[in-house]
Amino acid sequence: MIKAMLISASTTEMGGEELIEKWRQDADATLWLDLEGLDQSIEKQMLLSLDCHPLAIQDTQRDRHPPKVELFENYIFLLYRGFVSYDDILTFEHLQLGMFIGHRILITCHTGSSIAVNNLFNESSAKYLARSPVHLALQMFHSSCGNYLKQLFTFESHLEKIEDQFQLSGNDQMMREITAYRSQLVKIRRTFNYHVSIGESLSQFLENDDTSLITPLEIHTLTDLRERLERLMSLSQMYYEICGDLIDGYMSVTSHQLNATMRVLTVITALFVPLTFLAGIYGMNFEHIPELKWANGYFILLGVMLVISVGLIVLFKRKKWL
Repeated sequence: MIKAMLISASTTEMGGEELIEKWRQDADATLWLDLEGLDQSIEKQMLLSLDCHPLAIQDTQRDRHPPKVELFENYIFLLYRGFVSYDDILTFEHLQLGMFIGHRILITCHTGSSIAVNNLFNESSAKYLARSPVHLALQMFHSSCGNYLKQLFTFESHLEKIEDQFQLSGNDQMMREITAYRSQLVKIRRTFNYHVSIGESLSQFLENDDTSLITPLEIHTLTDLRERLERLMSLSQMYYEICGDLIDGYMSVTSHQLNATMRVLTVITALFVPLTFLAGIYGMNFEHIPELKWANGYFILLGVMLVISVGLIVLFKRKKWL
């Protein structure tokens, strides 16, 4: 599907491929061309006709490519990861979105429906394109980051509940759940790390006098974007560490409980070792065991066993083993 938004001197037009020719004929017009789910050969020919670099086209058409930003002669090529769906265990279905940002044109390429594109492709957002294509691109990237941020805030409240429940009644099921969260946080943190690098590169383009695509007018927009990118990175890192602390805490408590159980079992074993020894001696089938003929031998043996047991219990309590 091809969508286009054309900003001329006094009008905003929404349409399709036909607006490209109007844009070419009007040197003062600005165009946003959105290519969604096009056949790769058709998309490539269209991008080549708009002077996009073949290597950048190749990158944007790959199924998976690390987010990046690259400066070409007439364009800034920006590739980042948005998402189209999300579930309760932080599993994002990512959507790769490529942007070719020129002086008078913004081209967005993606294989499926993009939340950020859909939110901004309307006449009320034409003011961003009227200001400059790079401003619209930064707003789109900022919007995608905002979608991530909303989901992380939702996860934060869920994590707080799990943290409280875990301290009261932690179990293996909750342990598996937290481990799954931690695994997903590693993946999205990797994506956020790429995005932070993109923000840093865009700032370098702003400081480069040879780059006229990003003007000083965008310094506040770019600063706001970088702050959001860094916040996403820090939040994902913080949640990762919280999950790690919960896992470590649960392992420590479980280990302590196991040690306490083993200590009790060891004490019980220590109590029965001398008793079993005595029972073994007097349970042997020798013909001559003098004590067996004592009138009170049975009671004396029980008394000795009782004294040994009480003595060991007192000893263990003094050593604080019980």
